Amino acid sequence: MNLEFLKFAKEKLVNKIENIEEIIQEAQANNISLEEYLYILGKLPEEFLEIKKDFYQLPFKRFYKNEKIPKEVLTLINEDYAKKYKIIAFDRKPDGVYLGIVNPDIENFNEVINFLKNSLNSEVKIYLISIKDFYGAIKQYHEFTETLKNIVYQLREKAPPPIEKPIELGEEMLPSEEAPIIKLVQALIEEAVYNQASDIHIEPLSRKTRIRYRLLGELRTIAYLPKDFHEQIVNRIKVLARLRLDETRIPQDGRIKAIVQGREIDLRIGTLPTAEGEKVAIRILDPLIGLKRIEELGMFDYTFEKVEIGIKHPYGLILITGPTGSGKTTTLYSILQRLNKENVNIISLEDPVEYRIEGINQSQVRPEIGYSFATGLREILRQDPDIILVGEIRDLETAELAIHASLTGHLVLSTLHTNTAIGAITRLIDLGIERFLLPPTIKLIIAQRLVKKLCDNCKKEIEPPDEIKRVIKEEINKIDEKIKERYIPKEIKIFHPNGCEKCDYKGYMGRIGIFEVILATEEIQNAIYEGKSELEIEELLKNQSFVNLRGDGIIKALNGLTTIEEVIKIT
Repeated sequence: MNLEFLKFAKEKLVNKIENIEEIIQEAQANNISLEEYLYILGKLPEEFLEIKKDFYQLPFKRFYKNEKIPKEVLTLINEDYAKKYKIIAFDRKPDGVYLGIVNPDIENFNEVINFLKNSLNSEVKIYLISIKDFYGAIKQYHEFTETLKNIVYQLREKAPPPIEKPIELGEEMLPSEEAPIIKLVQALIEEAVYNQASDIHIEPLSRKTRIRYRLLGELRTIAYLPKDFHEQIVNRIKVLARLRLDETRIPQDGRIKAIVQGREIDLRIGTLPTAEGEKVAIRILDPLIGLKRIEELGMFDYTFEKVEIGIKHPYGLILITGPTGSGKTTTLYSILQRLNKENVNIISLEDPVEYRIEGINQSQVRPEIGYSFATGLREILRQDPDIILVGEIRDLETAELAIHASLTGHLVLSTLHTNTAIGAITRLIDLGIERFLLPPTIKLIIAQRLVKKLCDNCKKEIEPPDEIKRVIKEEINKIDEKIKERYIPKEIKIFHPNGCEKCDYKGYMGRIGIFEVILATEEIQNAIYEGKSELEIEELLKNQSFVNLRGDGIIKALNGLTTIEEVIKIT
């Protein structure tokens, strides 16, 4: 990386992007350019191209929505070569071929340009382009729908023989990388990563196979494929994930490591037998998207300050609650990253290990061989831990061991499936934990959900309907006066998605968390001892400026971060 450019960019971005120094360090640690790292994090400012122009003294080219590069121009540069050096041909005129390059600091830049001059037999004009435009251009080599059509035609011409017996994974057994089914699976994964999907669903229907992506928390159908290709697709994924090809009667799970857009992506695979065939679900674990700092989760100060206090305890139990897909793991990892220091021994028990964090001893439970959360916890306590992460408290045995560990000088972090923060207390008691054990152990409870984040560039301010105003006012009345003064605008306005080039005309860019947080103060501990109800404890929470999930969501909606409909739907 060009250190001079990093210094120059930092000076320009210091007032625009929070923690820019940390982001630069993380980009260097991941061996990725600052621009690409900001792009992946969703924090790349529009003016970054101008910053590059000022530093490198080169002209720049912007691409607009649906702007196509003529195929005969784009393919002047081989696709693999374009990906390797992040360089594309976007125009051809009498004075030469116009090239767009993301990073002029690539190794052997002059040799690359001279090679292109010779191979193109033409003069070249160098322009700077953004990383976003580069990935958009790369997609034009093979438009997704065209790619699928071409692969279907290839498969129709030459279908592979059916697999009659199990195949052992080995280089000699793998088909040629040019095989159509390999291209198909690769295209599905690359398109999902490009669109920042969290999951891919490959589902057998009665007459066709449906491909769906989970985008911003919602499933969307992106393609239908002929049903007779379904088994080949499933078998290709099974080979990559080292699953048994001859076993179709029971669910299987595995992992795949894939290189997409120049970086390693973890894919978690699950198969499920259905009446129409095997369904495959693929969870996409992109560490540069999934790993966030606490500051990036979307907490306002009234939440963030309590979390900061709670995680400073040397021992005790910290619980994150919420349904599946509410971002609990992301919050857990963000806390772990904050606590991860040279003088602290952190051990995690996960099912599975979703993201790998340098410096943390991460262990995956395997219940099928007797290595459960409970047995793993017993072993962890012999490893001299300071901080323990238990992926989920599912049963009494795990709950008792987590409580025991937190009582004996360890900080324990875990998750529970409950709808509210207060519900975590009731859930532990329902599991069979004695009430008197909870007050000295529980230090912090966070409940959370994820809502779609409005695009800052195109969101539209509107007057709320009377019914929505009534809901807003009801929630505002429950909120502490100091929080109201700071975070709630005097005039109640709400925002709607509009759609623009920046957000690909979706109106949204990513998701943001909404939270409710309970600090286990002496007053709350006494209430638990006395067996007070959830409603009685909620009344006491007013003394610590408690804001519930819907209240936090409404504050964020009034500040233009999400829509009021999203908040009402999720809470």
